[in-house]
Amino acid sequence: MTQQTALLIIDLQKEDGFSLERFDSVIEHTAALIDAARKLNIPLFYTRHVNDAHGHDLLHGEPLDAEGRPATYCAGTQAVEIVDALAPQAGDVVIDKHRYSAFHGTRLVQMLHRRGIHHLIVTGVLTDVCVLTSLFDAYQHDFQLTLVTDACTATTQAAHYSALFMLSNWIYGLDLISTQQLLRRLHNLPATSLRTTEPDHLAFQPDAFVEAIARLESRLVAER
Repeated sequence: MTQQTALLIIDLQKEDGFSLERFDSVIEHTAALIDAARKLNIPLFYTRHVNDAHGHDLLHGEPLDAEGRPATYCAGTQAVEIVDALAPQAGDVVIDKHRYSAFHGTRLVQMLHRRGIHHLIVTGVLTDVCVLTSLFDAYQHDFQLTLVTDACTATTQAAHYSALFMLSNWIYGLDLISTQQLLRRLHNLPATSLRTTEPDHLAFQPDAFVEAIARLESRLVAER
């Protein structure tokens, strides 16, 4: 599994302009994956979302502060730096992006292809924005994809799980897996995951949302 594989860590930065569910847990899980990746010589690719400090070329409607600067991810501030516990090391790739997707306006595809990478293990924030758009774009570029469900998060659990359902329903071959199970797989031990093999396989109605979440989680830990 480790050959032709890279770990893609999306926007795990010091920005604190909004509260994220289980963020400390996401950092802990990602740190464990980074440690395993380094030991297995799996390349690490980090992204940083960076908004121009002068307000140039921002997304339409991007919130601004009283001085006309971007309210979040402002260039030149600590908000755009990777959290200390996950700090990149020499040889890691750090890509600055100015839109949600890690692939929009960057050379990420070319860099991955140049290294012969065909499989991406993805962690980061926010599940329903930058993670979601990056995964859909990666799928359009024919990458095999693994999303670590407890190493990403959003502002609410509802947003996080809604994104997981959308991704799993429409990215064929997407592997949803927990940190613990992925670490087992990386060490060639039996592991459980949920792989998309048919469209809309996690479909549910609004009144069954909580039940659908429980069903998803149970499929991530159930014995094969």
